[in-house]
Amino acid sequence: MVTEHERNPGMRLDLDWVTGTQVNRSAVERRTATLPTRRSVKKTWQAAWLLRAVTCIDLTTLAGDDSPGRVRRLCAKARYPLRPDLLKALGAEALTITTGAVCVYPAMVPYAVEALEGTQIPVASVATGFPTGLTPMPQRIAEIKQAVADGAREIDIVITRHHVLTGNWPALYAEIQQFRAACGNAHMKTILGVGDLATLQQIYRASMVAMMAGADFIKTSTGKEAVNATLENSLVMVRAARDYLERTGYKIGFKPAGGIQTAKQALAWQFLMKEELGNDWLKPDLFRFGASSLLTDLERQLSHYVTGRYAARHHMPMG
Repeated sequence: MVTEHERNPGMRLDLDWVTGTQVNRSAVERRTATLPTRRSVKKTWQAAWLLRAVTCIDLTTLAGDDSPGRVRRLCAKARYPLRPDLLKALGAEALTITTGAVCVYPAMVPYAVEALEGTQIPVASVATGFPTGLTPMPQRIAEIKQAVADGAREIDIVITRHHVLTGNWPALYAEIQQFRAACGNAHMKTILGVGDLATLQQIYRASMVAMMAGADFIKTSTGKEAVNATLENSLVMVRAARDYLERTGYKIGFKPAGGIQTAKQALAWQFLMKEELGNDWLKPDLFRFGASSLLTDLERQLSHYVTGRYAARHHMPMG
């Protein structure tokens, strides 16, 4: 991952900070209810925002029937996410438009690395017993190390949710520290599994512990929970990242994942990042969408901007 900021080294576990913050659900709901309607971008500006959204996608396949062929097709789409005629019509043919990363299971990492050779597109691998995180610790550590050895430059780890549900913050902190050590130079995205956590307050506290333990990114979900990324849980996590920045000076990335399928939804999250954290969080080194189908709708919306009509989805193949 190419970054323009110093990597988060983590800090000692500060339980007073973790447990001393309250979250007002009503205020969170009021803030997020107005977000998609208060700000609007049209025409050329909207096309620019959607192009930026393309560059922030972790193009993902995490299915039981994944195969080397599917991964190679996904990587081909990551290299060239938009049709050349669209880029030319948008005046963007000179830009290097790729997705932010390709995210796969550990067994698929070698195929993705091979398919992306010669590009700057990193391979991200889920690990640590994804999606539940309930495999034995030695096995979870070994999974990280194997993915890194195979060429993964980013690791999406999952936490043990019951540490959050029982308020065992030292155990959560120690677990994530071990994962960070195993990642080495690979950047670590910490998946909280927010749909499995009880309250917005628990989401904030888990976010803070993850950052104290050295997370480079905090990520909402595996995409496998009943509830994945929402603007409400995202706002809480983003505010935690803002608090951490103000206290430590380190910038933490944010990745909403699961259920973000349309360009309209993508814009709402981009607005959230700009308003809460600023323009730096509109770039792929600090912001990613965990998505598989979002790219298709972004491409359709850009096609509509160019032609004035919507193209059929089969005109935007995924590979």
